[in-house]
Amino acid sequence: MKDDRVLVYSTDGSMPLPKPAKRGAPPPAKGNPLPDDGVIRVARERRNASAVTLVHGLAAGEIEPLGKELKRLCGTGGTTKNGIVELQGDHRDKVVAYFEARKRRVKRAGG
Repeated sequence: MKDDRVLVYSTDGSMPLPKPAKRGAPPPAKGNPLPDDGVIRVARERRNASAVTLVHGLAAGEIEPLGKELKRLCGTGGTTKNGIVELQGDHRDKVVAYFEARKRRVKRAGG
């Protein structure tokens, strides 16, 4: 017979504590879900009542300088974190044109 009781607190030392359950493998990290295929993906995400432009697929060494350049180009604020450039507002057209002018493979992702 399996004992499914879980001991919360006891001052009685006669009842043995249950063995902790074995844990399985942790779920995969939710970092960048997009493939690393050399294509830069430009997406728009709705947050509260505003839009945010997300740029995925940049190399680690070019995230900071390109983030700064894109913020200047679009005339907006933003940040670079977790390998993603975030720009305040919907600037997908400007960002796609920027990368196409530099002969980079770029796709509009999302809606």
